[in-house]
Amino acid sequence: MKIAIQGTIGSFHYEVAKNLYGKNHQFVECMDFNEIPILLQQNKIDIGIMAIENTIAGAILPNYALIDEYNLHILGEYYLPIEHHLMALPKQDVVDIKEVWSHPMALLQCRKYFRTQAHIKLVEEKDTAEMAKIIQQKKLKGIAAIAGYEAAKIYGLKIMAESIQTNKINATRFVVLDANHNQNLDSFTKSSIRFTLHHKAGSLVDVLQILKSYKLNMSKIQSLPVIDKPWEYAFFVDVLVGDVNLYKQALQEIAELVTELKILGEYKNNKNI
Repeated sequence: MKIAIQGTIGSFHYEVAKNLYGKNHQFVECMDFNEIPILLQQNKIDIGIMAIENTIAGAILPNYALIDEYNLHILGEYYLPIEHHLMALPKQDVVDIKEVWSHPMALLQCRKYFRTQAHIKLVEEKDTAEMAKIIQQKKLKGIAAIAGYEAAKIYGLKIMAESIQTNKINATRFVVLDANHNQNLDSFTKSSIRFTLHHKAGSLVDVLQILKSYKLNMSKIQSLPVIDKPWEYAFFVDVLVGDVNLYKQALQEIAELVTELKILGEYKNNKNI
């Protein structure tokens, strides 16, 4: 398969793709999340891996917007524990490091550690693993990256400080995406839906009451502004499905209350941490 990942080989997206599908595939490196839906629509890749939320930083709202805008389909999900390690060329220590180059999200998640390292300048870059690759290729001394074990192993860097993320319980949820909506599972345990509401009091409460009455546990709800419709919002809801028939009945009732209802994906709940 051709699998699009955000970042370069060795990134957390690469690790998710490898864990799900193995390493014997063609991995298409995308430095920007915006590239993934375009490649899917152009049929240049089979699937894309995209981070959607993190336990520290919260929902990655631009990626919700991309899934919605390009009408992408969620095939599945994967939860990856995130451990950020400080790494650089061998024969150096932390005191030798002048700058750390990494993705803004990684820097944010490690902010407490760097408060104790006032001599280090933080530089925002597009990808964690790519910075590890550049350090190795250009033999840059005094420069460090923040990335996972996979990147350190691939690019031969020394890990100077392990697990420097502020919150040790740090995980990111990734979704597997394609451009087709022809997946038809006989059984699934999770569903992602999107709906918009009428402008009247209690509209959202009415929808949530339906989910409750059919014993459907809502694991996440997220709102986003509707493009070109000022002050209107779309709601993205993840629902844990125990009984598929009850779930389908609930959707029928919800469809009568909302202005638009779209199923983004029905898949297996893969919350393994």
